[in-house]
Amino acid sequence: MKAISCLVVFFSFFFSFGQFKVPEWSKNATIYEVNIRQFTPEGTFKAFGKHLPRLKEMGVDIIWLMPIHPIGEKNRKGSLGSYYAVRNYEEVNAEFGNLGDFQQLVKDAHALGMKLIIDWVANHTSPDNIWVDQGHKDWYTLDSTGNLQPTIGTDWWDVADLNYDNRDMRKAMINSMKFWLTNADIDGFRCDVAGWVPMDFWIEARKELDAVKPIFFLAESEGADQHQAFDMTYGWELHHVMNDIARGKKTTEDVLSYFKKNNYKRSDYRMHFTSNHDENSWNGTEMERMGDARFALAVFAATIEGMPLVYNGQETSLDKRLKFFEKDTIDWLKMDLVTFYTNLLQLKRKNPALWNGEYGAPTLFHTDGASPILIYSREKGANKVIVSINMSGKDASTKITDAKLFGKYKELFSGEKLRVKKDVSLDLEAWGYRVWVK
Repeated sequence: MKAISCLVVFFSFFFSFGQFKVPEWSKNATIYEVNIRQFTPEGTFKAFGKHLPRLKEMGVDIIWLMPIHPIGEKNRKGSLGSYYAVRNYEEVNAEFGNLGDFQQLVKDAHALGMKLIIDWVANHTSPDNIWVDQGHKDWYTLDSTGNLQPTIGTDWWDVADLNYDNRDMRKAMINSMKFWLTNADIDGFRCDVAGWVPMDFWIEARKELDAVKPIFFLAESEGADQHQAFDMTYGWELHHVMNDIARGKKTTEDVLSYFKKNNYKRSDYRMHFTSNHDENSWNGTEMERMGDARFALAVFAATIEGMPLVYNGQETSLDKRLKFFEKDTIDWLKMDLVTFYTNLLQLKRKNPALWNGEYGAPTLFHTDGASPILIYSREKGANKVIVSINMSGKDASTKITDAKLFGKYKELFSGEKLRVKKDVSLDLEAWGYRVWVK
């Protein structure tokens, strides 16, 4: 009896601290980040909603909206301010429309079989958040003079840091998150600087939110410990490896080293990308950071274990840093990479070998790092995908010798049929790539 009691205590502890179930619908999903302000000339929910059918056709399953809430005016940066300086967690930014407009956007996404998550900024608010107006100054981290202060170590002078030692604030934060589940039927949250918020809060929040409806939880953070509460984390380190490969500072050997030290479980989703709002606005466009390597690295991000992210405008070769605090509409005239991303995202959606987490297949590498050509495969049942990428700016050649790769395939982009057998020569142009599918 004592042993049984101990087991009960153990499993109660184990399941109360994370171990939340990833929504089954996410098994083959891809994600697309949307900046409502910059997406259309109107910058509204209604205007963006007209793009949902084309995004669905491109292979997008999850729409992630950058913060939709009213922006603080006190200490505002620029003329429009940062989306991440939230004034009221339970309202929408009037520039984007009203609550009804947002509710309709969610309904339209659901009607197409898509999911919609919103950005949640739990680490800080604007200095003029309604919580301050309501007299909840104790919900914030105060300086030595008893005044609100930004998060220490940042230049975020337009926000005020929250105090997670305050239980009332925690409760109010979770209730505000519930508001969007019950009033708009959203499907989850992307949580800003999640690693700066105590993990026990995220675990508590996840438990309460899942009780309303099962959610998808994305952390803007990296680390296996984040998966105590979150379904997916950012692949920041691998992204930086990709940037360095494009600059000639790293090679295929560094890619292999990254995966060898991996300490994530197969059920942990990782998000991979060549751009996002932070990278684009602060570190440079794909063209600036990756140059001609950007296509090969996009293929890599979409076919390696994890979920690929596409940032709005990548399908139209977005070649400018979008202004963060001003209106700066995306130019949609080119639309030159729609087919490229459609091929990648639809393959991800349809081929079980590339599915997410334990739903998909593990990655097997077929190269030792000596060659600039990276070769890897993923196989599940009768489904198999082989990817070869020249991770350099020079033409390269190698031979396929691994019998595990032998067979008949069709190349994703060209439609060319290929029979892989012993010592088949593989010649790839600078930053070239091939995706063979069975």
